[in-house]
Amino acid sequence: MNIGIIGAGHIGGSLTRRLTAVGHKVFVSNSRGPETLADLANQTGAEAVTALEAARSGEIVIVTIPQNRIRDIPKNLFNGVDPGVIVVDTGNYYPRQRDGGIAEIENGVPESRWVETQLNRPVLKAFNTINWKNLLNDGKPAGTTGRIALPVSGDDASAKARLISIIDDIGFDAVDAGGLAESWRQQPDTPVYGTNLDVAGVRRALSEASPQRKADWFAE
Repeated sequence: MNIGIIGAGHIGGSLTRRLTAVGHKVFVSNSRGPETLADLANQTGAEAVTALEAARSGEIVIVTIPQNRIRDIPKNLFNGVDPGVIVVDTGNYYPRQRDGGIAEIENGVPESRWVETQLNRPVLKAFNTINWKNLLNDGKPAGTTGRIALPVSGDDASAKARLISIIDDIGFDAVDAGGLAESWRQQPDTPVYGTNLDVAGVRRALSEASPQRKADWFAE
């Protein structure tokens, strides 16, 4: 499959390495230009491109940039992109540590629902609960006891199924975590976040999540 990646930080870089290793063609971009991705491209066989090209090169496009940079994405990024292209948001809102306040999220909009409004595209939420080192190094064959599972939220069941297949390719199980309105269940400081649980553990953790954001996860 052709996969576009917008953002080449820890998560974007790890996904580039894992996806190319299992045979997918990756088109990766960052905010500094393709020439700054020469090492990653040479090491993995990925193609370094602009963000505009990444958005138009994949059957799946993964947006993996800090939440406070989402507003900087060109508003026309996905103009003319086939509606069948799946867009994935890996982001997390860290209001005190990095992002500052985003009023809509502070007022209760799920993080990826806000991203969806900024991109003017439906999104799936995935890859936000796992540390990049685990993502890079801890994939295991299907059926392995204790295989890490990742929650996937979104409103398009077919799109989720395709993404879940990709997640399996790179060594992880996946759990359908419901529609995007339920994606708060996998936001930071919920029971599933950063815990590397298996399928049963992820399902249990999602069911135990509270919609009430803890005080430390507000801007002030």
